[in-house]
Amino acid sequence: MSGMNEKVLGSYIDGEWLYGEADIEIRDPGDLSKVSSRYHFATAEQVGFAIKVAKDTFESWAEIPAPKRAAYIWKVLELWQNRVEDVARITTKEMGKPLCESRSEATRAMEEMRYWTAEALHLGDRTFESNRPNVEAYSIRQPIGPVAAITPWNFPILSPLRKVIPALICGCTVVLKPAIQAPGPSVLLAQMFEEAGLPKGVFSLIISPGRTVGDLLVNNPAIAGITFTGSTKVGMGIYANAAKRNAKVQLEMGGKNAAVVADYADLSQAAREIVASAFTTCGQRCTSVSRVIVCKNQQKALEQELVNYVKKLKVGYGLDEKTTLGPLSSKEQYKIVKSYLEFAEKEKIGRLLVEGDLPEIDGLYIRPTIITDVKPGSKIAMEEIFGPVLVVIPANDFEDALKIANEVDYGLTSAIFTDNQDYAHRFCIKSQAGMVHMNHGTSSECHVPFGGWKMSGQGAFGISDSSKDFFTVLKSIYRMYK
Repeated sequence: MSGMNEKVLGSYIDGEWLYGEADIEIRDPGDLSKVSSRYHFATAEQVGFAIKVAKDTFESWAEIPAPKRAAYIWKVLELWQNRVEDVARITTKEMGKPLCESRSEATRAMEEMRYWTAEALHLGDRTFESNRPNVEAYSIRQPIGPVAAITPWNFPILSPLRKVIPALICGCTVVLKPAIQAPGPSVLLAQMFEEAGLPKGVFSLIISPGRTVGDLLVNNPAIAGITFTGSTKVGMGIYANAAKRNAKVQLEMGGKNAAVVADYADLSQAAREIVASAFTTCGQRCTSVSRVIVCKNQQKALEQELVNYVKKLKVGYGLDEKTTLGPLSSKEQYKIVKSYLEFAEKEKIGRLLVEGDLPEIDGLYIRPTIITDVKPGSKIAMEEIFGPVLVVIPANDFEDALKIANEVDYGLTSAIFTDNQDYAHRFCIKSQAGMVHMNHGTSSECHVPFGGWKMSGQGAFGISDSSKDFFTVLKSIYRMYK
């Protein structure tokens, strides 16, 4: 497995590895002279075949008791434990994040698999007292059917797992299409499913560019639901197409997340949490903090602490153990982030507070950047940049900060750093976000619901047992007895 880049890999459908006509090579974003891996694209016929076998195997898979379905996941977990390094290294080679982050992601995957194998014992629903004598009423959950999982490149280990594992536990069959920029971890997952003896057709992996295959999956009537993580633009397109046939959707989309600082004594701790939340994965996380909204009386002191922590970041090649900030994932993303920085410079938006150093290597590196004194309505304060860029917006007071935080179209996550309990409570209630954090950064845990409001999400929250609300449907049953 560690030699994935030595051969051309294909899609996994109906228990077989299939190869298409065209192929692509993925270059290491941290060193563009290196080829990380090579893949064949799936053909339209192969995509159709994957959907067909998902439909054909659904009923038999759904009839297997959930704990026995979970036994296959446990076998994958046992295999995974010995391959964490393989999974981590191909992640870093394909999308660039530091090896320490890739290892953490691969280790977190085991935690989430353990959670869902236990959750297999809790797929039941509720019983109800009836108004009538000799009548019992209860509800059950049943799997929705074959699902399509479309996942992004920024978390190429966890994003597929967070969709595929709960889907299988709930009794759905799955067609997975990972982002073409970093499909390696999904290939390794498919190999482990094969070794674990997962029945053929229950899980299929499609390697192909996004739009064409995405449309085939979204528009096929055999696909009962589409679970997607990615940009708001693509997600809303999926939503519109799925609505035409009333297919179920679970959409985890973009964010322009704010950290508010108001009346907080430990500004060093706040800055440490903010910098970690802003620059982990080179700022390429939907939950990244990209706006700091600070009351003016603490702005200068906070800025100095932010500068101190940014200067500690080590920008470099992902496989270098000392690296803490890697490159951007692709040339396309590099161009997008550069365009925002050039726009800010040209339009004289804000004031450049700090830029980090760059390594002397041919990779897609951008300096970790903080721009301060940014006006709330400016482009870089309103739009998702998805890179190592943090803007600081001064606010007159807490109420002004809360208003600014809620002014964007997104509502994924937010944070507040304050010692004022009234501020903390009001922010948690009034913040227009699906996840709110008090006095720490925008991290998540596998047993807590994950999702967003406004243009950041649609459908059931994910990660925790709330995923059951997407992968299953409720059925109410009334029974009269004598």
